[in-house]
Amino acid sequence: MEFGALKILILKPSSLGDVIQALPVLRLLKLHLPNSEVFWWIDSGLASLLEGDPDLAGVVRFERKRWGSPRHWPEAVQSIRWMRRQNFDWVIDLQCLARSGAFAWLANGKLLAGLDEPREGACGFYDVIARRASYHTHAVDWYLSLLPLLGVPVHRDFVWLPEREDVAAGVKEKWKPDGTRWIAIQPGARWLNKRWPVAHFVELVRQILARRSDVHFLVFGSKDDELLGDEILRAASERCWNLAGKTSLLETIELLRLCELMVTNDTGPMHAAAALGRPVISIHGPTEPRRTGAYGQMQTALKHALPCAPCMKSECSWNNRMECLIAISPETVCAHVEAALGSTR
Repeated sequence: MEFGALKILILKPSSLGDVIQALPVLRLLKLHLPNSEVFWWIDSGLASLLEGDPDLAGVVRFERKRWGSPRHWPEAVQSIRWMRRQNFDWVIDLQCLARSGAFAWLANGKLLAGLDEPREGACGFYDVIARRASYHTHAVDWYLSLLPLLGVPVHRDFVWLPEREDVAAGVKEKWKPDGTRWIAIQPGARWLNKRWPVAHFVELVRQILARRSDVHFLVFGSKDDELLGDEILRAASERCWNLAGKTSLLETIELLRLCELMVTNDTGPMHAAAALGRPVISIHGPTEPRRTGAYGQMQTALKHALPCAPCMKSECSWNNRMECLIAISPETVCAHVEAALGSTR
């Protein structure tokens, strides 16, 4: 099927990991419809990830926090009116919740496409619906399955996260990597029961240091993770940098590009590392890596079998609280780190 120049709106406002997992849809749209203009509706807190992206004609900010207050509803109305004036040919909702479905419908595009996410009934708005092949179908593959329904072929010949040259230059000037072998560590996570114990991270670092004299560690996270980073820092003060809360989103991505591998909880930066093609050793408790883990790296998605896991809940109700995470030993993770370091070398 051939198309002329289309005007396309993608809705995927959050979270960081979900937006990164949806980026292949954008890449393939622009590869196969190069004359088209693609816009992205995104939470304002994540807008920096996409602003200036070479494949986007523009970013439409979703001010979720502001628009929760009635006094800011006129701003939401103005945004909807702007979208309607664009006369979009395709509106693609990859969030597929009631809010995004309603905004997608109000955008009044000629064709509205989305996923068969049943939670809030958003698929009732769509003209074209992509079914999830199975419960364990990865989110990336589910998003991409929408494209053939629109006549767009799917393949892997694209750059997932293109380098931001100015940001990369600033990172190299600020942190001066100079060929250092860096291991990225992500000890935090949004849910407390997605966090491998920080004591396990500390022991992991100690074990790696006992085996390797040529590696250094970068600890990533938000400002809230700074204390976790400090605990890891004490285990390797001369070979570790605690960057929690000290880097922008784009700086984090460019620093991950310089790392050889990442050890991480189930977090947004995990998906960035996978998109960059870095080996990812991910630690999973309540979540299912086959659905939302580091894409293409299930062999290093570590989990401990329990009757309740994965529970997909933000709070643990198992008798031995958080056993699914605690039972994954630093020795097990260290063995995977050793194997990854050997393959990257």
